[in-house]
Amino acid sequence: MSDDSRVRELQGALREKMADNKTIADSFRVDNGTVVVSAEQKSAFDKNMGDIREIKSLIEGLESMKGVQEWGSQQSSDSVAAAAAAGAFSAQTERRMSVGDAFVNSAEFKSLQGGKNGANMPSAFQMNASLTGYNVKDVYSALPSGTPGSFGTIQRDPIVTPPMRTKRVRDLFPVRTTSAAVIEYFQHLGFTSTGGGTNSASSVAERSGANFGAKPQSSFVFVGQQAPVRTLAHWEAAHRNVLADEPQLRSIIDNELMYGLRLQEDDQILNGDGTGENLTGVLETSGIQTYDWSDGVALPVADTMADAIRRAATLSFLAYYEPTGVVLNPLDWEKIETTKDANGQYLVAISVALGGEPRVWRIPVVETPAIAQGTALVGAFGTGAQLYDREQASIRISEQHSDFFVRNAVVILAEQRLALAVKRPESFVKVNFDSAPV
Repeated sequence: MSDDSRVRELQGALREKMADNKTIADSFRVDNGTVVVSAEQKSAFDKNMGDIREIKSLIEGLESMKGVQEWGSQQSSDSVAAAAAAGAFSAQTERRMSVGDAFVNSAEFKSLQGGKNGANMPSAFQMNASLTGYNVKDVYSALPSGTPGSFGTIQRDPIVTPPMRTKRVRDLFPVRTTSAAVIEYFQHLGFTSTGGGTNSASSVAERSGANFGAKPQSSFVFVGQQAPVRTLAHWEAAHRNVLADEPQLRSIIDNELMYGLRLQEDDQILNGDGTGENLTGVLETSGIQTYDWSDGVALPVADTMADAIRRAATLSFLAYYEPTGVVLNPLDWEKIETTKDANGQYLVAISVALGGEPRVWRIPVVETPAIAQGTALVGAFGTGAQLYDREQASIRISEQHSDFFVRNAVVILAEQRLALAVKRPESFVKVNFDSAPV
């Protein structure tokens, strides 16, 4: 079968796969503006997309190979017969010089006058292809051993960068800037039993006979706290020439350093123990509430993990704060999304809408490895706590490190300074999934 026939056959298969996927897409059900698909539909759609990409790659490969074959079959110069017919084929042009002969006879080499003028030529020697015969094009089935850059023309493919996690714990907080080294604030322990305060608000009569109604007193507990500004940083070494010659590589280094900084920021906001140079993370703050998944065991039907999150959200509501976010480990979020009923139907609808935001019980979800598997955090991130940026994350480059100056090396440093104040601890609820209902 010829290459053209094979390409047409693959194009026909490609059209069939695309038609199949259109049929599957047309069968998707729209529920309140959200596209809902079954597991079978999603699996078939994904399989067809994989086949489409593979067929497309085969077609492009065959077309590229055909182009290479046509290029290799072209004449790189006029044929000897044509030159002879035109009277241009002379004894002088019949003689082909080696590259060495051409170099020795060149004006650049002769300018050295046998070394009298030094060993540096004033300009580079350019080989004349018409004299040496090195203008013949060849197509090779394999490269020789060794460094590919020493043979032929190099085509560099771009470096494939890993996808970045875009939704972060920081995104759930309001952020303020500060010029201070320490944030002093009052931590308000509210009306809940764990908070220690009491809400005595009630209706009061204006007057009963000669007695005027006395208003009840509520008790609030305030605790003075400090949130020191902490520094998060790390660095990487690179050769200064790499940064000048390979801007793409410099960009990758910058991005990876910033990415690593954000990962550490998530961990500090959640798990910092407050000792040394660590923040005091939300999960390590005294006074936050807890909810165990196993507390739903007494119900007629045992609670799911999603139920436990909803009950934890209720505790935040009862502290008079509306929860604005849920932080979950990716493995726990996977279990919640893939939970099915007795009929095999997903309990949480799968949204395939472009840019669809993950939510559970109308609350935005941030999935991050920074929180341990088996633990979730539900809370009023927007009002129960505050992030302060002393210095926003930045990249700096310097050669003033060790002997980097004489080695042409540079340091690329990513750094930020921030503080965290958890002002209403009872507005956050830690969910424990370790003990499941039975």
